[in-house]
Amino acid sequence: MKRRCAVLHWLRCKFYVSVVSLFVVLKLVYIKFSMDNVYIEPYRSSNAHPLDGINCTDIYNLEPVEIGKSLEIRRKHIVETDDKSLVSFTADCKKYTEQRGYNEISVTDEECSFPLAYSLVVHKNSAMVERILRAIYTPHNIYCIHYDQKSSKHFIEALKNLEKCLPNVFIASKLESVQYAHISRLNADLNCLSDLLNSEVKWKYVINLCGQDFPLKSNYELVTELRKLNGTNMLESSRPSAMKKKRFQFQYDLKEVSYEYRKMPVKTSKAKDPPPHGIEMFVGSAYFVLTHDFVRYVMTNQLAKDFLQWSADTYSPDEHFWATMSRVPGVPGEILRSEPDVTDLESKTRLVKWNYLEGRLYPQCTGTHRRSVCIYGATELRWLLDDGHWFANKFDPKVDPVIIKCLEEKLEEKRLQNCLNRVS
Repeated sequence: MKRRCAVLHWLRCKFYVSVVSLFVVLKLVYIKFSMDNVYIEPYRSSNAHPLDGINCTDIYNLEPVEIGKSLEIRRKHIVETDDKSLVSFTADCKKYTEQRGYNEISVTDEECSFPLAYSLVVHKNSAMVERILRAIYTPHNIYCIHYDQKSSKHFIEALKNLEKCLPNVFIASKLESVQYAHISRLNADLNCLSDLLNSEVKWKYVINLCGQDFPLKSNYELVTELRKLNGTNMLESSRPSAMKKKRFQFQYDLKEVSYEYRKMPVKTSKAKDPPPHGIEMFVGSAYFVLTHDFVRYVMTNQLAKDFLQWSADTYSPDEHFWATMSRVPGVPGEILRSEPDVTDLESKTRLVKWNYLEGRLYPQCTGTHRRSVCIYGATELRWLLDDGHWFANKFDPKVDPVIIKCLEEKLEEKRLQNCLNRVS
């Protein structure tokens, strides 16, 4: 009996030591992990934050010490503000709008006389959506947000709070379950455009954005640029290559796939009829800057309706619908068919870095790549702001939070400078 008790005592001691040792190890790992965390809290009103020590002017000037600080932050584990946190923050509209400075945004007479509309098609990361909205926000513009029907409950709740707190922001009246490269992506923008046409705001141009875009110009600068267009549209529109033609020469069926997107259009062997009304095909991107009259034409003209219906079973129709419609003879803001291709570098709608063109058309990406597209790093701040485009894609706070922080600061500086110039 004594021997048995001794063995049990030894086993209990061993178990206790093991548990204590495991607890100590986990505690040390937790402490180390916590020290390596960088929390992205754009809504924080107090407490020190790692990004507070970043001097964005030095980042713009490519000062080595400051660039080094940004790289050190990137090496840490970056924790984003989650959807639940934004839901909580926007629950009190007065507190939210005051803390984020929405009530302090002032605009010039030139801006007020030239209102803009936005279509934001988004599906995740409400904190980033809010930061985009804050960067482009003025009280006289109007903003439609289309969220994916597949989005999470808390993401949707956060966007509905934004709608509640900001009188010129609204959720699209018709929502899509958006699938990659499918007509549903184009329909999401069209749903917003339909609502925007029916709004009381007499906007001059509409701009569409996604959840990884960010502006490179202040609203004042953008209005100045748009006035120079004299009623023409700004978007990519080029003659299709043989490879791109296959996107609309054959029918595509939406099917389940075994990777990332789960569903996407898959090419069939069935050839499509030529586009209706003898329309000449052009290709571009999903991004556009369109006049009010052009949008009304697209939403009401039978040619546009027939072309949209014809495009329903093509691959990524948003990348040929706008590019083609803008070339139709006689449309408002027309780009003549005889004019040369308008490439993505010539269209100011969106600055995108493709990895296979880096080193030739633009500098190397200093962030990382996702599906051949650069997610920007802080070192690209100067290039982004000086290039001349109006918006850029892609940004991700988990890849580099410094570039987004610095763009926010630089845009705010421009806005304040515009106000000071008006006063003086």
